[in-house]
Amino acid sequence: MSQYIRRYVPGGTYFFTVRLQDQRSDLLTARIGLLRDAVRLCRKQSPFRIDAAVILPAELHMIWTLPAGDADFSGRWRMIKSTFSRHLPVPDNLTAVQKRRGEKGIWQRRFWEHVIRDDGDFALHLHLMTTAPVRAGLVRRATDWPYASWHHDKGATLKTIAQAPSSPDPAIAAPAM
Repeated sequence: MSQYIRRYVPGGTYFFTVRLQDQRSDLLTARIGLLRDAVRLCRKQSPFRIDAAVILPAELHMIWTLPAGDADFSGRWRMIKSTFSRHLPVPDNLTAVQKRRGEKGIWQRRFWEHVIRDDGDFALHLHLMTTAPVRAGLVRRATDWPYASWHHDKGATLKTIAQAPSSPDPAIAAPAM
């Protein structure tokens, strides 16, 4: 069995990638209201700041800053994932292991996190987030993607560190400059 070692930095800023088990699903965008409610409930019980977020159909990326002296991002993700899952019907295709563990088979068991080291690292991960909908072939321009935090800050200008890579879909791909 794999041994996962997480770096817990109290009051740290983290980049996260969280995925659904079924990468072809559109559950996160189809049930965006439920996801927002799960995050809101978690933030009410265990506060943290969301510095940036982008929700794709089957994965999400977020940058969080935790309160001083607090490093429990794992507990927060557990709360968000379980609250979201609890309000969905039980799928018919659960394995015996998933049933025994009380899982619904919606989320991948783990998530990926990275401690943001400095402003350059923050800018790099923000760039990865803002270009994610373009790279996934969902939109031509990052500003066209509706499920992102940059729509909530009306005064903000969306900046990235480089041109977004072209999508594999030529109909959506960003034009070469």
